Amino acid sequence: MPEEITAEYAVDQISPSVELRVRPKVTVACKTDLGRVRENNEDKYEYYVSEDDSTIASKGLVFLVCDGMGGHAAGQIASELATKTFIDVYLHHPSDDPAVAMQSAVTAANRFVVDVGRSVPARRGMGTTLSGLILIQDKAYTCQVGDSRIYRLRNGEMLMLTHDHTWVDEAMRSGLITATEAETHPYKHVLTRAIGTEGDVIGDIESADLQPGDLFLLCSDGLLNHVDDDTIADQLRTYAPAEACWRLVARALSGGGSDNCTVMVVRVDALEPV
Repeated sequence: MPEEITAEYAVDQISPSVELRVRPKVTVACKTDLGRVRENNEDKYEYYVSEDDSTIASKGLVFLVCDGMGGHAAGQIASELATKTFIDVYLHHPSDDPAVAMQSAVTAANRFVVDVGRSVPARRGMGTTLSGLILIQDKAYTCQVGDSRIYRLRNGEMLMLTHDHTWVDEAMRSGLITATEAETHPYKHVLTRAIGTEGDVIGDIESADLQPGDLFLLCSDGLLNHVDDDTIADQLRTYAPAEACWRLVARALSGGGSDNCTVMVVRVDALEPV
């Protein structure tokens, strides 16, 4: 099924009505690993960095990490379908409002994964997380479904930009359980929202100002299962993006490698005025 999906990134379909004021210049590094337990990699990362001014102005630079689930390779298919569909629909959406285009892309990705899961018995119930970072001029947008994460390191301080859509995280934010209880809770990995598991899914979409030097980390929970936030921040402060990716994945493997592990680091090298 993934081979049937085509992503035609035709820039002439993108609205030219948005003026390009700032061009983000970035360095991107990625690393994914099967882990020490799994037989196939259900994680998927993808990015689209255009050099076309109209695309940069209205749609920006797109970075995604998805963590599939479903077994028998179904999770791998779900994450593949979600990444390709999200990017294709987002880039070609007619709205100049990024949030509208992102939500439409989430809806389309969800509908596609649901439809494939229903039509192929072996893939029934498959789904995936989706964590998207989109840099548009001098703004950073996040689009979140599930429990993969996006962090930002700025001036040495790391901030988690997304919320996990898990039973435990929502219970903790509601005050039902403590952070300590959440660490070992049996529902720690029970998702309350995912692409492909419901008829309708809403993505959490947020925006923040972008600054030169900002460093973003997108990752699946295969990293978070074995590497704590302090260690992640230390690696990001110390090493360049490619080296940081390899070292973070290596730490997840040495910690047990209980799941697929995917890391993407995006460094904002400059915001060039146009």
